Amino acid sequence: MVTTTALEDELRKAVGAVPDPELPVLSLEELGIVRGVHLLGPGRVEVELTPTYTGCPAIDTMAADVTRVLRDRGIPEVSVRTVLSPAWSTDAISAEGRRKLAEFGIAPPRPTRDGAGPVAVGLSVRCPHCGSLDTTLLSRFSSTACKALRRCESCREPFDHFKEL
Repeated sequence: MVTTTALEDELRKAVGAVPDPELPVLSLEELGIVRGVHLLGPGRVEVELTPTYTGCPAIDTMAADVTRVLRDRGIPEVSVRTVLSPAWSTDAISAEGRRKLAEFGIAPPRPTRDGAGPVAVGLSVRCPHCGSLDTTLLSRFSSTACKALRRCESCREPFDHFKEL
């Protein structure tokens, strides 16, 4: 049986509070990419992160930010390991993270149906500005590879949609 210590819990909270470099409105914990924080010995911690997709360019920045936060807390030896299996999915985004995305003007990903995979692409995406479901896909890619660009036909505002994975 594996147990976590109070220090590991404290360090996980510190790591989880680090803002995502591409979506700073979300923390790494809200985004669901913190897989583990392990105390390996006095002053030695390993952090496991799963990027939103393989080859995510932000993973190096995340690792540097996590390392800085832990060193600021007195941990001199920090290793950050990328974990690709199981793969990250948008279901890992917390309810608070989804709320923050919408509040920030980004349509959150739709939940998958019974864990059977992403919902069909043709389903409507709710506008984060006015709530209308009458939206149009403008581009499958937006400011980052994990977002699509859409426009609301009701309020005519463009917005990002965090794609379901």
